[in-house]
Amino acid sequence: MAVIKKKIWPEYFDAVNSGKKKFELRLNDFEIKEGDTLLLEEWDPKIGQYTGRSVERKVSCVDKFKINKLFWPQEQIMEKGIQIISLE
Repeated sequence: MAVIKKKIWPEYFDAVNSGKKKFELRLNDFEIKEGDTLLLEEWDPKIGQYTGRSVERKVSCVDKFKINKLFWPQEQIMEKGIQIISLE
């Protein structure tokens, strides 16, 4: 099991840290799998540096998608966007 470090902006950090946000939407430009640990380090884009706060979460599921291979036509995706829904 690996530990993967990623930046996270303050408004998203607070939601993950409080337990309210139980998902991450990320570009598929790194390897991560079930059982890995995601270490999210708060990054403040206004000052261009890390704040020193971090939070770890164990990865329970990873789903990967390509825009042109989703359930809806690409034109609809481009027009309306996509939403991620977290379930408890």
